[in-house]
Amino acid sequence: MRKKPIVALIYDFDGTLSPGNMQEFGFIQAIEQSAKTFWRKSDEIAIGQDASNILAYMKLMFDEAHRKGIKLRRKDFQRFGAKVELFPGVLEWFKLVNEYGRSKGVTVEHYINSSGLAEIIEGTPIAHEFKRIFACSYLYNDEGEAEWPGVAVDYTAKTQFLFKINKGILSIRDSKLVNESQAEDKKRIPWSNMIYFGDGDTDVPCMKIVKMFRGNAIAVYNPDNPAKKSNAEKLLRQDRVNFISPTDYTAGGKTFAIVCGIIDKIKIKDTLHSLKK
Repeated sequence: MRKKPIVALIYDFDGTLSPGNMQEFGFIQAIEQSAKTFWRKSDEIAIGQDASNILAYMKLMFDEAHRKGIKLRRKDFQRFGAKVELFPGVLEWFKLVNEYGRSKGVTVEHYINSSGLAEIIEGTPIAHEFKRIFACSYLYNDEGEAEWPGVAVDYTAKTQFLFKINKGILSIRDSKLVNESQAEDKKRIPWSNMIYFGDGDTDVPCMKIVKMFRGNAIAVYNPDNPAKKSNAEKLLRQDRVNFISPTDYTAGGKTFAIVCGIIDKIKIKDTLHSLKK
């Protein structure tokens, strides 16, 4: 029996599935600061020490939590995650796309590729929908409290996870298998079967790679934010993405129509390829 083609839908999180940064839906309120103040402090750390923006925000979260006497255990992060807002249709999106894929004889898998925190994403109501959440995370001491960054994912680090998805590697730690040579027909998910969703500049390297290897990149934008739409239109003009679409994940939205069209194309291509044998 011939294997069904696998289609990987790969999402950034902040600004893509959720309207804003995940720290702003519980954590920042817990430390009694405004989002503007928190991100200003984070930028000051990064700029002042010419450091990674990602490591800067992770350190600031750690420092501010300790200053307020807030424990940062995995379950605490997940509690913040439960408060994260999602764009319209996101809760129903995965079932919608999975069912469409099944109707076409295609297996659909979902992945997160984010510079946000895996532990917070794990607390959201959609966490169980993802085959793997590739994102930042902390190391924990014997008491289960965060004590040091374990994984920091910036815009270039995000690209490594595309290659892991391509080869079917789910380990973040692995640096050996992902770099081993592998015949194209042996790779678990072809690049042409990848759909990448992102909303900003940190997603550009991933978008360019997926598009370059004949997959599809979709720049999504919050229709309530003119600057986000303008940026998406710029990415399309620069030929860095295949499509742009509002962050509306409902059945009647443009994003669903685009994904259905791509799935149709992948299925047709797979059928025609089988007829060559």
